[in-house]
Amino acid sequence: MLFFAKAASFIDGCSETCRVVLACPPLAGSVSLRGARSSSMLLCIRRKRFCSSPLITMAQQANEQLLVVVGGGASGVYASIRAKFIAPHLNVLVIEKGKPLAKVKISGGGRCNVTNGHFFDSMGLADNYPRGHRELRGSFFNIHGPKDTIGWFSDHGVELKMEEDGRVFPVSNSSASIVDSLLNEAKSRGVVLQIGKTVSDVSLIDGEQFLLKVEKRTMNFVEYIKADYVLMAMGSSQQGYKIAAQLGHSIIDPVPSLFTFKIEDTQLPNLSGVTFPRVKAKLKLKSIQKNLPEYTQVGPMLVTHWGLSGPVILRLSAWGARELFLSNYTGILLVDFVPDIHLEDVKYILCQHKDQLAKTKACNSFPTKFNLVKRFWRYLLEREGLDADLLWASISNNHLNSIALLLKQCTFGIRGKGQFKDEFVTAGGVPLSEVSLNTMESKIRPNLFFAGEILNVDGITGGFNFQNAWSGGYIAGTRIGELASRQPLACELPNICGAKISKLLLGDLS
Repeated sequence: MLFFAKAASFIDGCSETCRVVLACPPLAGSVSLRGARSSSMLLCIRRKRFCSSPLITMAQQANEQLLVVVGGGASGVYASIRAKFIAPHLNVLVIEKGKPLAKVKISGGGRCNVTNGHFFDSMGLADNYPRGHRELRGSFFNIHGPKDTIGWFSDHGVELKMEEDGRVFPVSNSSASIVDSLLNEAKSRGVVLQIGKTVSDVSLIDGEQFLLKVEKRTMNFVEYIKADYVLMAMGSSQQGYKIAAQLGHSIIDPVPSLFTFKIEDTQLPNLSGVTFPRVKAKLKLKSIQKNLPEYTQVGPMLVTHWGLSGPVILRLSAWGARELFLSNYTGILLVDFVPDIHLEDVKYILCQHKDQLAKTKACNSFPTKFNLVKRFWRYLLEREGLDADLLWASISNNHLNSIALLLKQCTFGIRGKGQFKDEFVTAGGVPLSEVSLNTMESKIRPNLFFAGEILNVDGITGGFNFQNAWSGGYIAGTRIGELASRQPLACELPNICGAKISKLLLGDLS
């Protein structure tokens, strides 16, 4: 139920919405109505989009419960659809301050990396989550995992494909396929979506129901919504953390995850655009004393004009997110450019090449077994202090050994972080220990649920963060739907005089 300080003007200006006006005792902390009696307040029920009927009757509102989903991202919309599927009579309202599914739309360069198809068992899948890899090994992905996600979208008309690295995309190569399927299903189920609004506060009524304070960005008004269930799916929003804390939850300080490395090397920008299909990279920080396997990753790497990027770098940034933050994003990166060739074999290959092409300029020829590009080979020569026009015959064995070491253990100084704008992720949020992962319900507040990035869960790049959103949203929606289905549908209607309703609709509050 919605409360407006300027009710009459709002009703006149919102003909596209559906309304029911009720008179009831004032709620604690509510905004008083100008000219209204002290014993009553104005509450409205509004539905802007996804209405299945043009009018919501007072009987429907009295008989049906309300779920408010705070956040119209992947987990929020997915949960709303699931809740409506389980409990069709449940009123479901999704509130989003921006555009719904905005992150879904831009992810994967506009293609949307839906999930990952290389990890179907929960144990292996959980290992791709720097925060959550222990907790998610239980029932979480067994309830709704990548196979279930792929099946859901396939059943809803989205044909998917899996690429060599396991990433799953729509065959259309357009995130619009994913966005449209979710919004169309939400609409058909009768989910109500309100955009351009922010939930700024959530409090409890009689220890049971929730009172949500909602503000609209484009208009100077505040509304209050009374809900039976609340799902927090606001992503890494400071407002979301604030509300969670107000409701009794602790917050692990959020820090960035999934970002590129700025590298201290004046020659490296000359290699901008060069890609390496497979390297082994190791992160070394002063704050990391142990030689943990997570801080060594294998995969593709890309040179940018500011430093290094690509899947291998993004994975390292995820696993070392908190330690890198504490180190002020400074450290050492060790890169093995030929991870499948042993050091002694690298030396032998270089010596062989020298013997075979002794009279060739070093800059014009290098062993093909290394699978390098010419620009990078020149970079290695310059880094070793060798003249590019030097003949292979003039390169000493000591220099060859040094080049071999550069190929196997090239050192780069990290001096900051860049951004990975398409899939920016945050480490931190509500601790998983405060949420039941088999229901996504708060262990502190009954009927309060969490899903998505507001929790202290984040995955490496490759579709894992979206899978967390689908799984958490599905589980939360299922539990809320089950709880709503247990509640009786019949209850007494408020005793409201029809004449008084007419006066309220006309703005006559005297």
